[in-house]
Amino acid sequence: MSEAAAVPAAATPGLKAPRHVAIIMDGNGRWAAARGFPRAEGHRRGVEALRKTVRAAGELGVKFLTIFSFSSENWSRPASEVFELMGLLRRFIRNDLADLHRSGVKVRIIGERNGLAPDIASLLDEAEQLTRNNDGLVLVVAFNYGARQEIARAMARIAQEVAAGRLAADKVTDQTISLHLDAPDVPDPDLIIRTSGEQRLSNFLLWQAAYSELVFVPVLWPDFDRAALEKAIEEFHGRERRFGGLAAQATP
Repeated sequence: MSEAAAVPAAATPGLKAPRHVAIIMDGNGRWAAARGFPRAEGHRRGVEALRKTVRAAGELGVKFLTIFSFSSENWSRPASEVFELMGLLRRFIRNDLADLHRSGVKVRIIGERNGLAPDIASLLDEAEQLTRNNDGLVLVVAFNYGARQEIARAMARIAQEVAAGRLAADKVTDQTISLHLDAPDVPDPDLIIRTSGEQRLSNFLLWQAAYSELVFVPVLWPDFDRAALEKAIEEFHGRERRFGGLAAQATP
């Protein structure tokens, strides 16, 4: 992954990046169809866009980057497309993991692991284990992921603790739920970007997105680049984040 190697620590002057950016990478198929290419080519170009985005996020000072790589609903796609996507994942990890590691990137995986092909599960484990002590950009990969399913897993973990007597049912709070999600140590996203112009979350980080700023960009994912990321961050800075409170009062 030469595009992601040697990520500089400095951010672009004058552009303070959000701590945590999450991206719904949408539009690979439409990008390919518009050019007369097979959908597989759109997915391949999407991986190139991911490489550029990981590098740009590190350069801009983003601390956490979460990407929606494969949803739990994506299994319903044609078998040939799922096969191609799994192949891309295998190649991405095998070809790019060493470069990510050298760049200090820490890889985290969220999503359901049970039922995955053994080699896929092993590659995901390898990515986490190899990079676990890195202190650079944290790349959170949402794979075989659905937000409702993640919340259901958290509820099951809490129910087990209640049943075992380790937790009283009347002591369960929103913080309890947050601590039982797939990556409780990762802060909620400040900014969620969706490419391709679609304006929905599609079962992505529903719990964590409670106070995230949402930016929907018309760019199809294979065309997403540093400039598009910077533009989304600029729009983020134009928002007033009140977290349920009142707008800041102007100083007389």
